[in-house]
Amino acid sequence: MRFGPVETAQAEGAVLAHSIALPSGRLRKGLRLAPSHLDALRAEGIETVVVAQLSAGDVDENTAAAQVAQAVLADHPHLTMTRAFTGRVNLLADGPGIVHLDVAALEALNAVHPMITLATVPPFQQMAAGGMVATIKIISYAVADHDLDAACEAGRGAIRMLPPQIKDATLIITEIDGGAGDKGKKAIADRLSALDVTLKDIVIVPHEISALRDAIAAADTALTLILTGSATSDIDDVAPQALRAAGGEVSRFGMPVDPGNLLFLGHRGDTPVIGLPGCARSPALNGADWVLSRVICGVDVTPRDIAGMGVGGLLKEIVTRPQPRRG
Repeated sequence: MRFGPVETAQAEGAVLAHSIALPSGRLRKGLRLAPSHLDALRAEGIETVVVAQLSAGDVDENTAAAQVAQAVLADHPHLTMTRAFTGRVNLLADGPGIVHLDVAALEALNAVHPMITLATVPPFQQMAAGGMVATIKIISYAVADHDLDAACEAGRGAIRMLPPQIKDATLIITEIDGGAGDKGKKAIADRLSALDVTLKDIVIVPHEISALRDAIAAADTALTLILTGSATSDIDDVAPQALRAAGGEVSRFGMPVDPGNLLFLGHRGDTPVIGLPGCARSPALNGADWVLSRVICGVDVTPRDIAGMGVGGLLKEIVTRPQPRRG
């Protein structure tokens, strides 16, 4: 592609690089100059214009952006690409879920040529219907076909949406004298609803191992959530012990995300069990959201995964925090 000023008379078929206001109307950048445009420019005494002229083997910005979008989507469902405009295509979520990214592939795509760019939300970002997952932008008015082919090959199939797999959940709340009671159940119900999960049962029991054990054993949904009246402070505290007593296992207690440190994750048979930190009573983002959305969307969350959440895990302070980070 050649870019720069040319005589107006020689600019037919070139792409106008900068908008020009004329009495007959504005000629916008990106316009393919036709003879009528050139006549209007010369009538105003404009003898040179700055244009982009495509060479053999160049692909225009809109065609290139659409081809990159099609490549990264491959045949993955649950994502829709918008129509290319000014070298840009957006990828939108068809419904709720989380984003799965092949980071290495996307980095390779972006390394092919600086004029071919793709930006995404962070890995495993929770999305709602219509949310923008990625945007592809061809910065120049055209790119060489060999660079476009290389970028498409590098990023092929690198973006997927993982929709919810779990359909219903039980929330078990333990009570202590003077505790928070059932405060927070709306915030938790709203989190589940955002992922198309029905909160089937809310069970309130005393904060003791036997009562909580029986409630865990009686839960008949695909997900069990536990919100304790007294914070879980150790892997041998009431809630983890109750899960083990009910025949379950605790795979991880504690996470390097703040707010959200006191989460625990386990399972009973095939049913995942999440011990929610107290900050889950607030609708503000916390570490439990990251674990909850992945579990609901069928992603296996390992202790190593949780350990890796610490980088970027210092989240916004919440007003309900009993001990703010700053006095």
